[in-house]
Amino acid sequence: MFIHNINPVLVKLGFLEIRYYSLVYIIGFLVTYYTLLKLAKKKKIKNLTKEGVEDFMIYFILGSIIGGRVLDFLFYNPSVFWTNPLEILYIWHGGMSFHGGLIGAITGAFLFIKKHKVEFCDLADIIVLPLSFFLFLGRIANFINGELWGTVTNVSWCVKFQGVEDCRHPSQLYEAAKNLAIFGFLMFFKKRKLKKGVIFWNFVLLYGALRFITNIWREDSRFLGLSMGQYLSLAMVILAGIYLYRINSAKTKK
Repeated sequence: MFIHNINPVLVKLGFLEIRYYSLVYIIGFLVTYYTLLKLAKKKKIKNLTKEGVEDFMIYFILGSIIGGRVLDFLFYNPSVFWTNPLEILYIWHGGMSFHGGLIGAITGAFLFIKKHKVEFCDLADIIVLPLSFFLFLGRIANFINGELWGTVTNVSWCVKFQGVEDCRHPSQLYEAAKNLAIFGFLMFFKKRKLKKGVIFWNFVLLYGALRFITNIWREDSRFLGLSMGQYLSLAMVILAGIYLYRINSAKTKK
């Protein structure tokens, strides 16, 4: 058994706190920015310029944060919309939905590509690489925060979180391992000659399938035996399966 007493604050300067979780977001956005900037300078992505990268990051960051925040309440705590809607603005209180963040980021990307005439898959196939790695770090940060804990268990590696009854599965670490495995898989295939969209939709497929499995050990409310995260992950698997089928079908017709 591991007794969790990790301080989630990395640095505290007066009223200002820098937490591991927020640091993951900041570094993740910076790595994405410099990755796209490098590709834009080399003209690796059609119609993407340096100025376009800066514009895209605004859409991407706002879409990720707004989508992750709003849909977290919509999916998991909808009563907030009529009991205390201002809570949605208090991002320092925590609460971000991955599925919501993904939907928001994709929405922002579509608004950007419509304006700049950049192909969605050119961006998406690149972005999911740093995304999958920083999702790995994000789940480590969730563990440090002592949130999103797992179900009650007596396995030797169970964790006793502060203020939580009984010993729990460290489901955050299970999800971190899942995200690292996805990152490794995508990195292995990224240099192969693949059709546009294959890397992105494989990310969606793998994330959905593995998130469905790891959520078995996560403490969540259930409806008909499944959590909201599992239902959303099933939707990811189905959608990715459809698009990968279309991509492969188009390839065989040539």
